[in-house]
Amino acid sequence: MKNIARPLSESTIASSVIALHCSLGSGRQWDRLAAVLAVRHRVVAPDISGYGDNPGPCVLPTTLAEEVDLLSARLGDAAGPIHLVGHSYGGALAFKIATDSSLAGRVRSLTLIEPVLPTILMENGSDLRLYEHFVRLAHAVYRDLWKGSGWEAIEKFLAFWRGSEPAEQLPSNVLVRLIAHAEKLAFDFTAILAEQNVTSAAAAIRVPTLLVSGGLSPCLTQRIIGRLAATIPAAETWHLPAAGHMLPISDAAAVNPAIARHMARADEFASLSLVPRDPSEQTAAPLLG
Repeated sequence: MKNIARPLSESTIASSVIALHCSLGSGRQWDRLAAVLAVRHRVVAPDISGYGDNPGPCVLPTTLAEEVDLLSARLGDAAGPIHLVGHSYGGALAFKIATDSSLAGRVRSLTLIEPVLPTILMENGSDLRLYEHFVRLAHAVYRDLWKGSGWEAIEKFLAFWRGSEPAEQLPSNVLVRLIAHAEKLAFDFTAILAEQNVTSAAAAIRVPTLLVSGGLSPCLTQRIIGRLAATIPAAETWHLPAAGHMLPISDAAAVNPAIARHMARADEFASLSLVPRDPSEQTAAPLLG
């Protein structure tokens, strides 16, 4: 696990940040965001099980709830109110923490960057084909991994998430690292496809929520953002037309300040909400009779 934090006094810390990375990534994905936020926040960016320096248990999680449970010990450094940030698979986990976990009551804001919550598309006939296409991708990755063809699985996975972006030749050392973690993809697909009642969970969210998407990303994630935006009360959406699915890294210079502003507004709103009203400002009710 990688916890990115700067020692701060409790009086300096406004709240904590939990940042969750995408499949095949690690907590280092958030190094630049942590540098922006660490002045006022304790930033916790764990490696999700099966990735980075976290091998996970012998039997890896097959549901989002199990994945969140495995992270619980690693999230212990998050003191006080929590701002959740999640990208892709990490976005699905952030959504799960905010809606169905022991930490849900401490969440002050939520930032979801193209969260992979495909089952929300099952609830609308016009979106069903996108969901079915994603299921076919999952099955194709399963088959490649079952045959021991990790490279083919990675190739299919990357081609899907590339969306409308031009093909990119990855360095050999990056490919080796991705292939080393390829088997975890099967568990990630299983977990997100098992998640039910996403719409009702989203409708119950009452914290400030920022939904971020890229115009070059797969149609699936852009549509998921649209469905969440229509369901989460007062959610704010931010669309970057020239960005792809990996926008937290490729467009960090624009994305990170936006996340910081979103959190600052949530902290300010929370501080105002906690200030008791001055009794002298209250208007006396007129006497009747």
